[in-house]
Amino acid sequence: MKISREQWAIEWRRLREVDWQGLDVKEAGGWPFLLKVACCCLALIVALSVMIWFVGSEHREAFREAQRQEIRLLGEYRSKVSEAAFLPEMREKLAALEAQVAQLRTMLPTDAEIPSLLDSISDAAVENRLTIETIRLRPTLAQADYIEQPLDIQVRGDYHQLARFVADIASLSRMVTQHDFSLEPVEGRGETLRLSLLARTYRYVEESDSLPTEEAGAQ
Repeated sequence: MKISREQWAIEWRRLREVDWQGLDVKEAGGWPFLLKVACCCLALIVALSVMIWFVGSEHREAFREAQRQEIRLLGEYRSKVSEAAFLPEMREKLAALEAQVAQLRTMLPTDAEIPSLLDSISDAAVENRLTIETIRLRPTLAQADYIEQPLDIQVRGDYHQLARFVADIASLSRMVTQHDFSLEPVEGRGETLRLSLLARTYRYVEESDSLPTEEAGAQ
């Protein structure tokens, strides 16, 4: 359908003469042509906008999620880059810690070395001219990564002899910690003192120590 310039002019004049406040949708068939075209275009735009809104909402949410994931991945990337920059230093520190742990493990007696450790403590008491009243093992205590072996020690001597004895125990090649000190005079013995203490040594849990609690009960 081709509209001449005169018809366009007429339709334009009719559009300008429209009483906008008196428009009634029921009389839309009698509206000027240009008004009908404008209404159709407006309805089409509204329909397309609504359709795009509903169809695109899912994609918008996916886009936002992708943005959040991008931020998270960038943060992880920066963190890993930072860790990689310090990786050689961290490896050196780890190697140093492993060496320290290995050195400490050499200070822990094995199960077979416990009797010789008792002999070393007894020898320290004899060398310091102490009277041995008690040096005996308590039942072992199983921990997560090691087995604790307590020892009851009770000896008699003067103050300096006891001090040297305690120092000798601390300087043993195997790790022995000392706890619960008790020092009291011995009646009728002048300056003689009785030293009671709880010593603990430790050994690493090996594969053969599958039943440490049973071993503790046996002792």
